[in-house]
This record gives sequence, C-alpha cells and structure tokens, in this order.
Amino acid sequence: MKKYIAEFIGTFSLVLFGCGAATISGVNLTAINGIGLLGISIAFGFAVAAMAYAIGGISGCHINPAVTIGILTAGKMEVKDAFGYIVAQFLGAIFGAGVLFLILSGKPGFTMGEWALGSNGWGEGYLGGYSTLSAFVIEMVMTFLFVFVILATTSKFGNGAMAGLAIGITLMLIHLVAIPVTGTSVNPARSLGPAIFAGGKALAQLWLFFVAPIVGALLAAMAWKVGFDKE
Repeated sequence: MKKYIAEFIGTFSLVLFGCGAATISGVNLTAINGIGLLGISIAFGFAVAAMAYAIGGISGCHINPAVTIGILTAGKMEVKDAFGYIVAQFLGAIFGAGVLFLILSGKPGFTMGEWALGSNGWGEGYLGGYSTLSAFVIEMVMTFLFVFVILATTSKFGNGAMAGLAIGITLMLIHLVAIPVTGTSVNPARSLGPAIFAGGKALAQLWLFFVAPIVGALLAAMAWKVGFDKE
C-alpha cells in the first residue's frame, strides 16, 4: 500500500501545483497574465521533480497512467502493481482538483465556465483554437518523448541521481510548447481530475487525453525495449 499511497500523494500534488498555478496565478483564454506561460510550465516541471526525489525511492514516482503503461510495456513492472498505481493516480488527481475547486470557489464572482480548473481541451474557444489533429499529434509525440526520457534516465545507461531533475525539465519543456495547443496533458489522470468538476467540453474532449498519451507511451516503451534496452 505504501507505493500506492505515494502515487496518490504525487499525483495529487501535480494537479494542485500545476493546475493551481494555471488557474490561481496565471492564465486566461485571451492573454497570459500573472506568472505567465513560463511560470506555469515551471510549476508542472518542478512539481514532478520534487515528487521524483520525494517518492521516487518508494514507487518510482510515475504519477501518470501513461508512464505506468509505458513502464509496464517495457517490462519494468508487474500488471498487479500497474493496476494499483493507475487507480491511485486517478484518485489523487480527482482529490487534487477537488481541493483546487474549494480554493477557487472562495474567490468573489467565481464561476466554473468551460474548461475550468485548468482542464485540457482544444478547438474554438480554447487558447490557440487548434484542431483535433494538432491536439492528438502534440499529445502523442510529447508523451513519447516524456516516457522515453523517463526510461532512459532511470535505466542502467542513465544517471539515477539526476533522473528527477531531467524528467522535471523535460515536462517543463513540453508545457512550454504544448500549453497553447491543449493546455498540456501527457497524463490521463491530470486531465481527468479537472474535467470531472468542469464538465461540459472538458469532459466531452477527455477521450483524446487518454488515447493520445497512451499511444505515445506504448510507442516509447516499444522503441526503448527494441532499440536501446540491451548491451
């Protein structure tokens, strides 16, 4: 249970810090304000880096179902553990979004609106208004790169002491590119938590933030297993 609780806390923290930075400190649909695009990207990246060093020795700090599926596909964990990790991650994300909702609801004039609480999305009315194809491609490719970095830095070829920092920096870079397109998911749990509370378009578009990251993670795991995980 210690591993699953660690994954719950890690995913809870990722959603609260990352989505909290976006909704409390940083962005609306017409302009980047407050801490700005860079600040939001740093918040997500640093949240992962901090949790990597905090719980990495306990659970590996996946805090992302796509990462867990990628690591499972690469043969680095067992199915029963993967199932427990994914359940814990989804619950952590939902609780993180719930706490964020409680905080934001105390702001005068607060209304949920479309894509509230830092929900992911695409299309007309969402940030850059990008197409479904653009959203799918960027989520798939960025998840591929993210999972590949995780597999590489935590392998016998990587520098384990620096893995948490490298993974956090990678997520920050991903956010710098992908936020205008989808708000950046690369993580089905991170997308599910806010969407449950926001409803509407955020919930209707949730499928993409499950399918694209999982496809990207599977491709990364297969590329690593076939091309790199050998002497």
